[in-house]
Amino acid sequence: MGIKVQNTPNRLAVDVKASQDLREALKKNPQEGLQQAAKQFETMFLQMVLKSMRDATPQDGLLNNDQSRFYTAMLDQQLAQNLASGQGVGFAKLIEQQLGQYLPGGEAAAAEGLKAAAKAAATGGPGGLTAALPDGRHWPASPRRTDGLRPAAEAAAPLAGLANDPTIPASAREFVNRVWPHAVEASRSTGIPPQFLVAHAALESGWGKGEIRKADGTASYNLFGIKAGKSWGGPSVDAPTTEYLDGQPQRVTEKFRAYGSYAEAFQDYANLLRGNPRFGAVIGSQDGTEFARRLQQAGYATDPVYADKLARIINGPTLRQALIG
Repeated sequence: MGIKVQNTPNRLAVDVKASQDLREALKKNPQEGLQQAAKQFETMFLQMVLKSMRDATPQDGLLNNDQSRFYTAMLDQQLAQNLASGQGVGFAKLIEQQLGQYLPGGEAAAAEGLKAAAKAAATGGPGGLTAALPDGRHWPASPRRTDGLRPAAEAAAPLAGLANDPTIPASAREFVNRVWPHAVEASRSTGIPPQFLVAHAALESGWGKGEIRKADGTASYNLFGIKAGKSWGGPSVDAPTTEYLDGQPQRVTEKFRAYGSYAEAFQDYANLLRGNPRFGAVIGSQDGTEFARRLQQAGYATDPVYADKLARIINGPTLRQALIG
């Protein structure tokens, strides 16, 4: 008997346990898991519809601010889940019927069918929905990006081909797996989706390959390029970096903070964003492109195209596939 994944109005839309239940359902009963995944696809579609309606409505007034938009997005997400519960609007049933034919064979046909479904999810549904990723990972959609649902690869063997995409460097997957738990913790205190924080660490450290190191070659665990200013009382390390003066790159040596672990690094990064008024607009960002733009506007880096670089990582295939893997 399979594990029933609840999709009811009584369940919070951002409940991390939902993805865990889905993973268990896929392990116990692929057919039941497919049914629940199809429900989440339908929820994504409804969320897209709600967001489109919001975007078409004038937003002027006292309530037109980042905080109100954030909580409105959360409300729409919950409404979409409520609408998709029970009989829904029929899209989940169509998806289940279309892909269910592949489940009995379980070989090549099933692999191609479910791989196509995962690809469709990853490229087809813009708009504000939190899509479940493995180990409770979630991807709040962006109006400039398409997002999707990925059932756990270990629970659905047909998805293995997608998870092992050779075009995605193994180092990227290793980096994401290494820092993900710490990004989740930092996300809880900042309200910023953990994958955005992982993307920022990937940009600053070159997916871990360019991590700042001490003179003896040991790790500084500084993944965010945070400098050791006068207020910093902890250890530091001198390292070369590129700064832009009047739009021109210059190679200089700066003092950077050093930590005892990645957990400390992410905690300090979260404290920096929460404790410095400059980054007030960054806290709670739910749109990847806006998150990148607000970081640059707050003066996080001198690179004039810093926001574009970060947005490309957030919206790009490498991060997405690394999260899948």
